[in-house]
Amino acid sequence: MLSLLNLVDTVLMLFMYIVLIHVVMSWLTASGVVNNYNRFVVLVSDFSYRLTEPVLRPIRRVLPNFNGIDFSPVVLLLLVIFCRNLIREYGF
Repeated sequence: MLSLLNLVDTVLMLFMYIVLIHVVMSWLTASGVVNNYNRFVVLVSDFSYRLTEPVLRPIRRVLPNFNGIDFSPVVLLLLVIFCRNLIREYGF
């Protein structure tokens, strides 16, 4: 059982990194720092979008609009950190 909890904890950690990559890529794309026609940029951006958007969409529906600022990744990261702490506290 400990191995399964360790695996879930590792997957949640990787998901946190993917959310952070998605946020940074969206900032860099919006500010024009990265080239949207670069194949690697498109690949990373599309991969992170496909993994994070199904989780971020319900959070965006619940959160109010803050003049164009998206706080849904922050809420998602807090939820993932909370889940990881629960796993560590009750599992290990």
